[in-house]
Amino acid sequence: MTLTTDDQVHRFPDPPEPDLRPTDVVKRAESLAWDLVERQAETEERTFYAEDIHERFAKSGFYRILVPRRYGGYEFGIETFMRVTLALTRGCPSTGWMYCLGHAHAHAVATLFEERAQRELFAGGDFICPATVMPSGTATRVDGGWLLSGTWHYCSGAPYAGHFMGHTLVDGEPMLFVAPRSEWERVDDWGAQLGLKGSGSHSIAVSGFVPDHYTIRKHLSQLTVTDGTPGRDLHGNPEYGGGPLSFMVLEDAVLALGMAQGALDAYEKLMRTRTTSFPPIVGRTEDPDFQRWYGEAAALIATAEAAFWNAVEQWRAACAEGPEAFSKEREMRIALICREVVGLCWRAVEGHLFPTAGSSSVRHGERIERVWRDLSMLHSHAGVAVFLAAIAKREYTKARFGVE
Repeated sequence: MTLTTDDQVHRFPDPPEPDLRPTDVVKRAESLAWDLVERQAETEERTFYAEDIHERFAKSGFYRILVPRRYGGYEFGIETFMRVTLALTRGCPSTGWMYCLGHAHAHAVATLFEERAQRELFAGGDFICPATVMPSGTATRVDGGWLLSGTWHYCSGAPYAGHFMGHTLVDGEPMLFVAPRSEWERVDDWGAQLGLKGSGSHSIAVSGFVPDHYTIRKHLSQLTVTDGTPGRDLHGNPEYGGGPLSFMVLEDAVLALGMAQGALDAYEKLMRTRTTSFPPIVGRTEDPDFQRWYGEAAALIATAEAAFWNAVEQWRAACAEGPEAFSKEREMRIALICREVVGLCWRAVEGHLFPTAGSSSVRHGERIERVWRDLSMLHSHAGVAVFLAAIAKREYTKARFGVE
């Protein structure tokens, strides 16, 4: 790799393990996930995963998966990131959610921002940057940038974050910005919600300066990549030219899938250890009704998994084809698949696993009860309840038929 003058002046950290492979990182996540199962209650009580878990994530390389190699990251891409997120969420939905929505925006920064901003934002190597889509606060123009003031809610990943990505309105139009940790404080206001109590989705209060090169005068969901991106040119990696909107909805889908797989794991344990309630009293694995309920749930989740990985492959294929491939129609088609993934997972948990597990298995704190709460909470997320449920369907149809 040829170093630019800026690269030579500003030294960036090398990856801690230069020879680390994507498969190694995924195996680490799968191994760690089983520890997370036993710590779900404490994670909910704390409202975010523990510091020792955070340190293990950092040591395992999880916070560098999407960071460009140029800046000390591993640049492993979307598939590795999604597989790690899936494994962690299967173990603990809150932990998977907090990790996913904390690290995912490394992709947006590496794709959308110019070299100067990336060089500064990625200087620490590890990258955790929660984001919100709802514009809030005020922005006052000053020399070289903006003074921001306000509170942004539902910032998943806030406890260990080094940056925050948000939106505010300037002259009635949205402006995307990234604020360094020195310019904001985390508000202790998370944990009273129905589910995802340990997802670290606290509010962030910003009161500070953001330079112009940390801003883009548009909403993240409205940014297109069909004319190319700074990241694609800078890094030579097609995935840094991928649509940020479709990347975001793939996050919704993988989180739902991980939760459903965790619920099926818990149900399988009950199948192996519990008996039927009515005669003939036999193990649940021998009972025709439980066999059907388990099979139906497993079928729905397996179908959701197949659809999800196909959507990921469609996203990667569009990246490889070139910027013009990421048309609005193509991005919305990926979004429609993600909507069905979420729906299949919900049907499996709400329709089959939760109601037939038994009342003792859905008491507060039991694993299936927790997944039911967490999946219910996922449905209140704007990306699912508003965008995937309504906007994506309309926008796909409009794009398909050329309706402005």
